[in-house]
Amino acid sequence: MAHKINEECISCGTCADTCPVNAIAPGDTTYVVDPDTCVDCGACEGVCPVGAIQPE
Repeated sequence: MAHKINEECISCGTCADTCPVNAIAPGDTTYVVDPDTCVDCGACEGVCPVGAIQPE
């Protein structure tokens, strides 16, 4: 199960910098998680300053 970034994302990039498998990239309006690359480690969820990342 991958994580998902919701509309509360402020595009700070902290999650992308933390992801050990580079599964997070900038999208059109928010950062997005590639579900095929995500290993569900939860590192991104813990560093998001606005709580915009949750397990799918």
